[in-house]
Amino acid sequence: MSGGQGGPAVRRAAIHEWLLIASIVVLDQATKYAVVRRLHLHESVEIIPGFLDFTHVRNTGAAFGLLNSVDFPGKPLVIASIALVALLVMATYAAQLPPEHRMARAGLALVLGGAAGNLVDRIRQGYVVDYVDVYWGSWHFWAFNVADAAITVGVILIVLDLLWPHRAAAPEPQREL
Repeated sequence: MSGGQGGPAVRRAAIHEWLLIASIVVLDQATKYAVVRRLHLHESVEIIPGFLDFTHVRNTGAAFGLLNSVDFPGKPLVIASIALVALLVMATYAAQLPPEHRMARAGLALVLGGAAGNLVDRIRQGYVVDYVDVYWGSWHFWAFNVADAAITVGVILIVLDLLWPHRAAAPEPQREL
């Protein structure tokens, strides 16, 4: 996420951030592939009775199913373009964030990995594969996937960093060899 500036510790942190981003994308795409290969569209497998199923669904809209039921010409292209712009804005912000803000930087890496994972779906298919179906009785949460979970955890880390800025780690002291 950060450029080539800074010492070895900053470069190592940047490598870890890029590895986290890539890991989220790979894990997200692998789980979606497994769901598509094993479950027909709208088919469910009960994981925890009365609480959690894996249900293969397609989200043609935005986050939380917004615009899912709305159809207009070029919808997949419009939504993918908006997602790409949002991803680029977040990446630009992440590149400017000081290395001391480790929690926020980790959160941004999770958000970027999740956004990239879902963007791959939107570009490749015109929709995002969702499958984690959490429910209680007749109440259902929106179906989601690994990318969505990474985005959610990432946003929580960013908010925590904003609420408690004193938690940002101090720069590591220079050691004499």
